[in-house]
Amino acid sequence: MFRLLQWLPLLLLLPPPGSPEPPGLAPLSAGAPPQAPDLLYADGLRAYAAGAWAPAVALLREALRSRAALGRARLDCGARCAAEPGAALPASPGPDSGPGAARGAWEPLLLRAALRRAECLTQCGARRLGPGGAARLRVGSALQDAFRRREPYNYLQRAYYQLKKLDLAAAAAHTFFVANPTHLQMREDMAKYRRMSGVRPQSFRDLETPPYWAAYDTGLELLGHQEAALALPWLEEALQESLAQVESCRAGCEGPEEQQKAEEEAEGTGSSGGLYEAIAGHWIGVLRCRQRCVGDTATRPGRSFPVPDFLPSQLRRLHEAHAQVGNLSQAVENVLSVLLFYPEDEAARKALDQYQAQLGEPRPGLGPREDIQRFVLRSLGEKRQLYYAMEHLGASFKDPDPWTPAAFIPEALREKLREDREKTPWDREPPQPKPLTHWKDVLLLEGVTLTQDARQLNGSERAVLDGLLTPAECGVLLQLAKDAAESGARSGYQGRRSPHTPHERFEGLTVLKAAQLARAGVVGSQGAQLLLEVSERVRSLTQAYFSPDRPLHLSFTHLVCRSAIEGEQAQRMDLSHPVHADNCVLDPDTGECWREPPAYTYRDYSGLLYLNDDFQGGHLFFTEPNALTVTAQVRPRCGRLVAFSSGVENPHGVWAVTRGRRCSLALWHTWAPEHGEQEWTEAKELLQEPEKEEGEGMPSRDPAPEPPSHRLQRVQDKAGKPPRVREEL
Repeated sequence: MFRLLQWLPLLLLLPPPGSPEPPGLAPLSAGAPPQAPDLLYADGLRAYAAGAWAPAVALLREALRSRAALGRARLDCGARCAAEPGAALPASPGPDSGPGAARGAWEPLLLRAALRRAECLTQCGARRLGPGGAARLRVGSALQDAFRRREPYNYLQRAYYQLKKLDLAAAAAHTFFVANPTHLQMREDMAKYRRMSGVRPQSFRDLETPPYWAAYDTGLELLGHQEAALALPWLEEALQESLAQVESCRAGCEGPEEQQKAEEEAEGTGSSGGLYEAIAGHWIGVLRCRQRCVGDTATRPGRSFPVPDFLPSQLRRLHEAHAQVGNLSQAVENVLSVLLFYPEDEAARKALDQYQAQLGEPRPGLGPREDIQRFVLRSLGEKRQLYYAMEHLGASFKDPDPWTPAAFIPEALREKLREDREKTPWDREPPQPKPLTHWKDVLLLEGVTLTQDARQLNGSERAVLDGLLTPAECGVLLQLAKDAAESGARSGYQGRRSPHTPHERFEGLTVLKAAQLARAGVVGSQGAQLLLEVSERVRSLTQAYFSPDRPLHLSFTHLVCRSAIEGEQAQRMDLSHPVHADNCVLDPDTGECWREPPAYTYRDYSGLLYLNDDFQGGHLFFTEPNALTVTAQVRPRCGRLVAFSSGVENPHGVWAVTRGRRCSLALWHTWAPEHGEQEWTEAKELLQEPEKEEGEGMPSRDPAPEPPSHRLQRVQDKAGKPPRVREEL
């Protein structure tokens, strides 16, 4: 059962149906202590899966609010506690200090200051976030990634659509699409929202992008139109907001999530140590995180790389704009700030000389911007500590900044770092072909057509594509299945009655078993090779359509045939395969799906590639999570692929096969490379091995041919593994 009692206070905050809702996703319960974001998000997804759209909206919005409140509280509490009297940490001993003097001088002061800071942060967190403070609201790495990819907005847009709130649906869809510009299904959804009469152009607003990007873009646009005076306020706002975003990111580096990462890293390397080793390890992790913050701030939503030299480039534009409007003092401040990053920058030095000449007499107190001075000095201090840890503790650190002075890098590390920087990318790995930017490009290359998208299939993350196989290719794979079945070499269920119904027989063949049989001469090598090629074809298309920015790996591939048993079909009431989800255990009574064993929890996308249609029944169908309400059906035909995400959003089953034999290629894909299909690689290697000539390194044998069953037994013995039984579509 869902936590209805938890939903009630949130539902009361929703406006009644048909009433106007304030623009954006405003906080729902301002002033109240936030609840744990992970629990809210999980409950929101459960409500979404059950079709409870209003509770889903309330829970997902509250999860977003809670996460934002956690970030603000960490930032405010960190600043407040750092400013308290006596909060400054003591300076560490110099390198010439003896160990006894060092410990006696600073150890008690350091630990006492750390305890006071921890006390202050704990009390501040409890006041801002309720009992337990930030520790109660810890956000795991998986949830952090989901929020970074703005996944809640993907669910919100669908829920708002169901609630007939098209303005907010379009805003949520646009917010998700900005951060995921190559997400193909959302691209289709956005086009449909634009065609809806109830959606206005201003509905497509980004609810998440930090404000400094809007100011930055506006300032650049005005500069491009030679409007320096108008551009200056925007450029200044962009710089100030960028620095504020860096501070917010740095505050997050001190949270429990970074401590958890440090602990996992220590466990992964097998390192162990005492108190000071643990302190050093955690501190190194915090410093690395802080150094990444400028790059994170400089990376636009949906982009993979940051804007180069983000802060210095803003300062360059500021000093040039100030000079154009005659603000020479401000121009000097900003160009001096550029020189803090690049002291030898010739263009900046030339501009400085020009501004000082125009000013005339030197003006006292005219120097670099104070906010930039603080930023540079702090960053250099952190870099010095990280390079020390690299040299003496074996720590890893990749400096994200091109402006770091060479003097800060220990001499022992300079040569290696210089070689790494001078290496061309292909010295490390071969150049990769440029990925196709749109799924239609992939379909065009493959000669495939999109027959039905998710809207037409009444769901999410579903698609039907035709033309993946020619009739001749379907025939080759059908012959492969037939030859393997006739040899008694079925992988999985040995041609017995199906595990899902007593009225059908089930035969399955894995890619490795097909390759082994081809090597033994039991089946044709053409069919085994085509099985490999087609499975990769399906994977590439599934990735292009659903996951262009995140590689998919084949997890399991199975050539499956279901045959109706004659004389047992009269008044049949069961299914060929009951309704289920592919990566979680579906509970139709509650609509929940538990992502835990025995489900294959690592599966992310599923696919069915049909080989024939000369049978009766056997259509695939999708349902609501109650496993009763059918939302869409797909009729099999040669070369038709049904691809969909593997979770609770896509429960599915197969109608009974009441006559004939239904064959398809079932495939599952995963984002986790560790769950990639090792048997696929083994099969590919096996098929690429040249046939050995008789007598070349092989013992002589009776020239009389062996019966097929004996050859099969030899292959099975060589494999050394019993056949695996898998739940198939």
